[in-house]
Amino acid sequence: MKTIGMLVAVEMDAVLAKYGRAAGIEKCGGFEVHRYEGEDYRLIIVNAGAGEIAAAAATELLIAVYGAELIVNFGVVGGLTEEMALARTVVVESVVHYDFDTSAWDGCERGRYAAYPTPFIPTTKALVDKAQALFPELRRVVCASADKFVEGREAKSSLHERFGADICEMEAAAVVLTCNRALVPCLVIKTVSDGITGGAEQFSKEVDRSAELCLAVADAVIRAL
Repeated sequence: MKTIGMLVAVEMDAVLAKYGRAAGIEKCGGFEVHRYEGEDYRLIIVNAGAGEIAAAAATELLIAVYGAELIVNFGVVGGLTEEMALARTVVVESVVHYDFDTSAWDGCERGRYAAYPTPFIPTTKALVDKAQALFPELRRVVCASADKFVEGREAKSSLHERFGADICEMEAAAVVLTCNRALVPCLVIKTVSDGITGGAEQFSKEVDRSAELCLAVADAVIRAL
């Protein structure tokens, strides 16, 4: 039976609405861990909370302690272009940790880790292909990720112009970096909760609906693996 780990930041209400109460709930490493049993797989969900540091720790917990063979991160994001409108669901093919900057020391451009040839850190292509085969309407996107809630057209447009990113959020870079280092496949599915002109108010209004839409897609991909 395959063990699938799921990293959840602030979308646990969507998880509970979709799967109901977990077969087992426990505390481990400071996180709340929910266990669900499917016919062909075991789903271990960690409620990490917002931010890159917590996301990295929770992803490592899923891999090292619970033996996750695949990591799924679903969630809500901000749109950085007009195309990335409210409730648009996408599959992430690469992330850029846009606040990471060692240029003064090693000359790497902003966002680039020395282990990668560019600032763009790839997710697992086979899983991106699988998701798009199941849902052809899914756009493959670049996700800008850092510990900052981004709102307003000016700030969002700046991220798009600098990195060519389509969406922004606060966990994906940590998830993908941790998975790549551990050689564990990862799938990142996101749904826009606040468009290019939106911010905290639109996010608060739409987060639950967007999270439920996103999880429906992520769950369908998991079941098809």
